[in-house]
Order: sequence, then structure tokens, then C-alpha cells
Amino acid sequence: MGTARASASVRGEVTAAGAGVIALDRPRALNALDLDMVHAIGALLRGWREDPAVRAVVVRSTSPKAFCAGGDIVAMRAAGMAGDDAAVREYFSAEYALNALIARYPKPYTALVDGYAMGGGLGISVHGSALVATERAVLAMPETAIGFFPDIGATYFLPRLPGAVGWYLGLTGARLTGAAAVGCGLATHYVPAAELPALQEALTGPDGGAPDAVLARFAVPAPPAELAGRGAVIERCFGAPDLDRVRERLAAAAAGGGADDRAWAEDARALLDRASPMSLDLTFRMLREGEGASLEQCLANELENACRTARQPDFHEGVRAALVDRDRTPVWAPRP
Repeated sequence: MGTARASASVRGEVTAAGAGVIALDRPRALNALDLDMVHAIGALLRGWREDPAVRAVVVRSTSPKAFCAGGDIVAMRAAGMAGDDAAVREYFSAEYALNALIARYPKPYTALVDGYAMGGGLGISVHGSALVATERAVLAMPETAIGFFPDIGATYFLPRLPGAVGWYLGLTGARLTGAAAVGCGLATHYVPAAELPALQEALTGPDGGAPDAVLARFAVPAPPAELAGRGAVIERCFGAPDLDRVRERLAAAAAGGGADDRAWAEDARALLDRASPMSLDLTFRMLREGEGASLEQCLANELENACRTARQPDFHEGVRAALVDRDRTPVWAPRP
């Protein structure tokens, strides 16, 4: 039925079979979500929600490198440094409203994740009815490494992952393969990348109105992944009641136990050591607050903390080191 460009970086199409397809098309920025993209995706979804001709939604990327590498955090750093609180609130309000819209969407919503899906990329995938990951997928919430915290509803979905896996992912920013994402519940289906074109064709064709059956036809068992068999040590370390005891338990795991657990514990300690102390404290508190809260309550809490954090020196320094100067050597404020 034709393709329309909803913004400079988002294309929307309704197929003859009634599938609404959103194509993220900002490859040079790895599809990082700027405000125009957030508005464009939201406008498409709201229009299709009321359109009886649209039976289901599929979200994909035009880039082989990334589904979506996150939000436009460089712009938020600039706004925060300039004291432009209105711009910061406008962006995060729009992004989090989009996350809530996806989570409550009344029609099947399938995200095809091939390549990077980080931060905001999870916000437009994990809240849908299905998240398909391939062997090339890399999923993470890496915000503590840039002086921020896991947002886009992560303070809701991370504490609800099995054991303490969500705490591990949120605090360390550890990256997961597609197989590991399926194993811990972040992704719902594992499909080899070579099968994605056929899967997309099936999802957008006559059978697309019943995506569960289509996905069952294409999905295969995920191979063993990096977290397999590690649930007990993750829960022992990251199930601790406070951040200091997380570190103590990681130190104990690094000093004893099997070689695999020792190596994992050392890696986890190194990730914590590289993160912003402010971000780690904030993340731990917000994950705890999210345990008994609704998604909407979590997003509201995240909005207020995002607006405050955008003014913090650690956020400015973390984004500088990771995305502006790219020297990877942030100098954090000491922990109080």
C-alpha cells in the first residue's frame, strides 16, 4: 500500500495484508532516537491503533549494525549543560510516553532485533508483545557507564527478570547476546539472522494477523549463552540488600568457587569500578523502588530523576568520555 516517510529517519508502511511496518532509518547514528523519531513512531502507532485495517505492527531497522543503539543522549547532555530544563523534560516525556504506548498497545507488536539494541532501543522493543533476537543481537542497559541510570521503563522490567539478573544488567551494563536475552526473558524468540527476511515477509503477509503462529514457525531453541548456569552466583551477589554488600559478595566469588564464576565475578567487579558511583547508587535505589510499582509509576519516577540527572556533572562527563571525545576515561565525582 506504499511507504511514507514519517520523519527523516522513520518510514511507515501498511501492507496489503494489514501489517503496519515501522522502519528505523538513521544508520549513521545506529538509529539513536532523536525527538523527531520518537514523535514519528508515536504518531504512526496512535494512527494505526484506531485503524481497523491495521491488524499488527512490526518494527525493524534498515541497518545491519543496529536495531536502535539508544536515545539521543548527546543532545540531552547539551541541553542539561545549558540549563535547558524544558528541552530535557520534553524529550524524556515523549520517549517515556512512547514506551507506555507500546506496553499498552492493543494490537500485536513485534520488534525484530538484529544488531545493537541498547537503552532506548530496548524501550521500543521489550515493551511489545514479541521481541525477536538473532545471533547478531547485542542487548544492554549501559547507562551507569555514562553517569545516567537504566530508564525507558527498565526500573520496571529489570527487577522482574529471574533471580537478580536484572540487577546485574542494570548495575553493570553488561551486554547480552540474543541467545542470553531469550534465556533471561528480555527477548521472547530466537531466530537466525538468515531467516529474518522470510520472517518479516510472513509477519507482513496474510498470516501476519496471527503473529504468534508465525513466530512459532520460525523460532528455534536458543543455543547455550553466557549466563547459562550462572543464575545462582548472580542471585547470591546481586541479590544483596545494598551496593556495598554486592561488592563484598563479588569479591568473595572472585576469590573462591569455580574458575568460570571467578572470571565472571572479576568482570562484574571491573564493570562496577568503571561506572559512575552516583549512577550506581541511584540505579540501586530506583530498581528497589520499581519492584512493587506499576510501569506508569516507574516511568513517572524515571522522568523526574532523568530531569535531575541531566544537570549532574557525572552525566556530562560520562557522555563526553563515551560519545563526544570518545576517550573512554571519565573522571567521576567521588561517592559521598
